Amino acid sequence: MSDGASPIRLAGLDHVVLRVADVDRSIAFYGDVLGCPVERRLDELGLVQLRAGSALIDLVGLDTTLGRAGGGPVAEDGRNVDHFALQLDDFDEPAIRAHLERHGIEPGDTGTRYGATGFGPSIYIRDPDGNVVELKGSGEQDG
Repeated sequence: MSDGASPIRLAGLDHVVLRVADVDRSIAFYGDVLGCPVERRLDELGLVQLRAGSALIDLVGLDTTLGRAGGGPVAEDGRNVDHFALQLDDFDEPAIRAHLERHGIEPGDTGTRYGATGFGPSIYIRDPDGNVVELKGSGEQDG
């Protein structure tokens, strides 16, 4: 483009791919705990795609062709994802904490953090493979 404007216009998060040790355990976490239903399976590739609002979370087993291509398993001192945030429509902290605890998940402290919709409340949790997931409430577009 001659005006220097980028031709790339981002609309939001499309998908995140996670390499996981146990696909069924991760489906239970992302499906039962976080409400992300399985949308598509490509068993020949070892890929399961879950719907997370307008985005997808792709799960790839470490023991599959796609999973082996990424190297060894994720470890505390060698994660391949720092964290990703899931935007929540409603942030009812007591209800969220109670739900997580019923599933045996220890929620971190609630803090006000900056995200795509500005500053808002969020809680960090870990999935079964130790990946950090931020549950992010909406905020005002402040800087």
